Amino acid sequence: MPLFIASLNSGSNGNCYYVGNKQEAVLVDAGISCRETEKRMQRLGLSMRMVKAIFVSHEHSDHISGIAVLAKKYQLPVYITPSTMQRGGLVLDENIVKSFSAFETINIGDLQVTAFPKMHDAAHPHSFIITCGDIKVGVFTDIGIACEHVVYYFSQCHAAFLEANYDDVMLDNGNYPIHLKRRIRGGQGHLSNKQALELFKTHRSPFLGHLLLSHLSKNNNDPKLVQELFDEHAGDTQIIVASRYMESAVYKIDGGSVASSNEKKESKIGYYQATLF
Repeated sequence: MPLFIASLNSGSNGNCYYVGNKQEAVLVDAGISCRETEKRMQRLGLSMRMVKAIFVSHEHSDHISGIAVLAKKYQLPVYITPSTMQRGGLVLDENIVKSFSAFETINIGDLQVTAFPKMHDAAHPHSFIITCGDIKVGVFTDIGIACEHVVYYFSQCHAAFLEANYDDVMLDNGNYPIHLKRRIRGGQGHLSNKQALELFKTHRSPFLGHLLLSHLSKNNNDPKLVQELFDEHAGDTQIIVASRYMESAVYKIDGGSVASSNEKKESKIGYYQATLF
């Protein structure tokens, strides 16, 4: 059974990632408003009725700011650790709050969601793998380094959202204070273009069909630069730079042969997908 994936927004102004099959879907984080989430999904032909749960990676506002309204309106279970809940100051109805543990598999219909620890300056941060049948999609953002867990799960993916937060030169030459630059490039901060590319080149699976480069810095990165950097090493993997201003297209992940060069070109030109459901 194929999976369908989309970035609804990706960046320090809000993060929200959609992964689902033809019956159900989950959101990883909800850092944009309920109204904006609905509008973007509608434009993509996706229905909120398909969404059965929200999984929360950590408590920073760009990952949780839309959760309270969205979860209440649709009575969605929110999978979140107690530390993340407390540190984020979220106020949610008790009946929708669901705790999870690292490496525990949670079944959402035919979807299996597995969380694992990541390196980030948050209370209890996790990344996620979403599996349906033999298809695996990973969400790897807000990671200071590509630790052993990231390497292990990334190497299994048919598609992935992978952080490429900053360009080293742009960060060095930018106007951020020294302490913030150290925080970003520290082992608990964010993944650089160079680090993300090394992970991609060294550990991608032979069946990685789609890579959505995510959480780009507004001030310390350039979407064109990132696209060109990864395209040079893409091989058969389609490279998409997720936007901080708008939703991506919806991509079908079926584990078959990866997109041909013509299909890649058509996908970049044709932004919106036909209605899926």
